[in-house]
Parts: sequence; C-alpha cells; structure tokens
Amino acid sequence: MVQEEILQEELSVAKKKSAKPMLWISMISMVMFFAGLTSAYVISMKRDDWVSFDLPQAFYVSTFFIVASSITLFLSQKFLKNDKRQLSLILLLVTFLLGIGFIWQQYVGFNQLKSVGLFFTGPESTVSTSFIIGITFMHVLHLLAGVLVLLVVIYNHFKNKYKPNDMLGFELGAIFWHFVDILWIYLFFFFYFIR
Repeated sequence: MVQEEILQEELSVAKKKSAKPMLWISMISMVMFFAGLTSAYVISMKRDDWVSFDLPQAFYVSTFFIVASSITLFLSQKFLKNDKRQLSLILLLVTFLLGIGFIWQQYVGFNQLKSVGLFFTGPESTVSTSFIIGITFMHVLHLLAGVLVLLVVIYNHFKNKYKPNDMLGFELGAIFWHFVDILWIYLFFFFYFIR
C-alpha cells in the first residue's frame, strides 16, 4: 500500500515536470505553422492579382478584447496566488467573456470584409483576402481551443483544485492563453503593416 502511494506520487511529479515542456513544444510548432503561413503571404504579395485593403474595424476591437483578456487572466492568477479566490474567479469569468467577444468580433470582421466585396473563396475572392481570412480563421480555431482550456480552468477553480502553492493546471492554461494573445498581436500588426 505504501509503495503504491509512493509510485503514485512519483508519477504525479513526473507529469508535472513534463507538462510545461510539452506545452512549449506544441506552441513552438504553432509558431512554425503561422510563420509558414505569413511567409507564404509575403511571397504571394508579388503576384499581379494582389489586392491591398484596410483591416476591418472589428479586428481592432477584437485586438482590444484579447489584450484585455490577457490582463484579466494575469490578475486572476495573481489573486489566486494570494488566496483571493473570489476575485480570481470573477476575473477568470471576465477573461472567458472577453475571449468570446474576440471570437464574435472576428466573425463581424469577416462579414465586414464580405460587405466590401472581399471573399475567402469563389470567383470574387482574391489571393490576399483568402490569405487574411484563412490565417485569421486558423488563429480563431486556436483561440477556441484556448476558450475550452479556460472552461476547464474555470471548472477546476469552482472545484477548488487550485491552491496558491499548486496551480499547475491554471498556469498551463494561462501560458496557452497568453501565447494565443501574443500570436494575434503579431498577426494584427503583420496584416496592418504588410499589405
């Protein structure tokens, strides 16, 4: 019985030690994926049929939402470390709502592009709009994964699974969320300056 408990403890420690490196490896692969997409965008700009256009206003709003969500998540984590669970939970829920707001504004942005005749596919589509919508959509998929991670973190927060000295799940969720935030800021400025 004692040996089983020791073995379980050792397995738990091993999982904790490998969790962050595995997350970092997956994020590096995502960086490489988006680097490839943005590189293809730059190369395609040399085409004769390239069309430049302004970013939709909704992308500016969504950028505000995602930056604000990183701030609220950072504060939530800080309050949890100080054992202020109620404030932490409120900020965690605000982070979730800001994430949903980001996704909604991305959808509004896609519709704003359509309203000015810029389509992702079909005879009216252009290479540039296909790229911006495709890349942005791939980011939204990653953000949806982040929203699911937030739901797990919120659930675990309700179940009191996080303690000031044991917050691994929260920390992993926060690292991924901040990564997706930074990735969007990179994409936003990339599209803003390179058209």
